[in-house]
Amino acid sequence: MSAPEIHVEFAPELAVFVPHGRRTGASVLATDGLSSLGHVVESTGVPLTEVGTLVVDGRAVPVSYVPTGGESVRVRAVERPQRVPGAPLRFLLDVHLGTLARRLRLLGVDTAYESTDIGDPALAALSAAEQRVMLSRDRGLLRRRELWAGAYVYSTDPQEQLRDVLDRFAPELLPWTRCTACNGLLRQATKDEVADQLQHGTQKSYDVFAQCRSCGRAYWKGAHHEQLVAIVERALAEFAG
Repeated sequence: MSAPEIHVEFAPELAVFVPHGRRTGASVLATDGLSSLGHVVESTGVPLTEVGTLVVDGRAVPVSYVPTGGESVRVRAVERPQRVPGAPLRFLLDVHLGTLARRLRLLGVDTAYESTDIGDPALAALSAAEQRVMLSRDRGLLRRRELWAGAYVYSTDPQEQLRDVLDRFAPELLPWTRCTACNGLLRQATKDEVADQLQHGTQKSYDVFAQCRSCGRAYWKGAHHEQLVAIVERALAEFAG
């Protein structure tokens, strides 16, 4: 006796996760009458972090719903902006997203980042312990049940990654308030307070400084400041408010 079958149609935004033959129109998938719809969707390669509403024969159902033969399923993408309930919005990035982490911190977004590969179980546990949204391109990591919340980073280009995260989560932007090295908060500092970090030319040329309250790193408007200003201005123009 053949297994019951359902017809599943994926939102265009999810095409990157599914095999080419299932990217347009409805696909026929076998079910066992026991597995949840969430499990069936994940078995096609789509992380549940990227799934919005599941619609079965015209009605919304939870991921725990157990489908039966003959049903038609529409898998929608996450609605934007996505709201993460129960905690202040903050992020955790894996070892491959260092540039994105620094740019989010530049914009004042609370962003933890692991500069070494501590492994998926440890990352998932940290996401849960600190209630941070896990950002990653690792689909296996995003399928771990321990995660507080997660999101797939679709692009490999840091600027596109930044735009995607800001568009999806709409975090509050507070530029120039966080240390890009450690995520700590910045404070104004005098030249004397950071003198041990300054070369002679910097001491002569600059008078305005900030310092990280956590790691002590000093900041000033150095050679790359115009590039950083451009990143901030683009983000504020498109996403502030």
